[in-house]
Amino acid sequence: MASLKALKIRIGSVKSTQKITKAMKMVAAAKLRRAQEAAIAARPYASRLERVMASLASKVTVSESSPKLLAGTGRDQVHLLIVATSERGLAGAFNSNIVRAARRKAEELEKAGKTVKIYVAGKKGRVIKRFYPTQVVVDHEMSHIKTVAFADAKAITDDVIARYEAGEFDVAHLFYARFQSALVQEPIGRQIIPVALPANDDSVVSDGGAAVEYEPDEESILADLLPRNIAIQIFGALLENAASEQGSRMTAMENATRNAGDMIKRLSIQYNRARQAAITTELVEIISGAEAL
Repeated sequence: MASLKALKIRIGSVKSTQKITKAMKMVAAAKLRRAQEAAIAARPYASRLERVMASLASKVTVSESSPKLLAGTGRDQVHLLIVATSERGLAGAFNSNIVRAARRKAEELEKAGKTVKIYVAGKKGRVIKRFYPTQVVVDHEMSHIKTVAFADAKAITDDVIARYEAGEFDVAHLFYARFQSALVQEPIGRQIIPVALPANDDSVVSDGGAAVEYEPDEESILADLLPRNIAIQIFGALLENAASEQGSRMTAMENATRNAGDMIKRLSIQYNRARQAAITTELVEIISGAEAL
């Protein structure tokens, strides 16, 4: 059995850890509200932009002369997986779930005979190098980002599109966590290059069947909107990640605080029992000594 001093030191250590986890939970809860509002506010814009693009795409014929971001390269061999994670840990399974989703997609593509390349955006996504040490082509630095801005997504978008135009890959997939609540963050994987437009049905077409004349023509507008749409999707993913990270961290720290409390109770009981045993032993020794006299 551990000594009384060792138990007392351990109880003090667990109490100090509990104070830290409780403070981290409160900080994450404060940040979560702002991050959640930003993520939810960005969803209608991204959704509406996709609907407008679907309406435009329905009026053009996709051919070799169409924008490359829409028509594709004509091949489906090299796939780029963009893995967006956070810069910090202590957020439960948030980062590992995103990496796991990307790994499943990579395994699926490799079984189909495709070539997989990986674009890491976020320090915690670097863990994927353990499984694909030679396939990580970019490790995008994001440690300087305090609050996600559109410029941050634009930097990633410009880099990815430049690599696409250079012929480094044929298809790009984006992996992130969609925020649902502080308890639920759903890992998402979606194709962003070539742009996968929604089905063009009555619920998607933005003009409602009315006669609309575009100036300039539809193809010119579509060519301008395609890069912007990719940037918006990446920006939305970063905002969703920011909210998911804080929600997951708040839940993880709440669980850690509760577990620390349970551990303190168990250690306190163990300490009291050891202390009582020590006192009993001392009393027995005193009584035995008195009787011997």
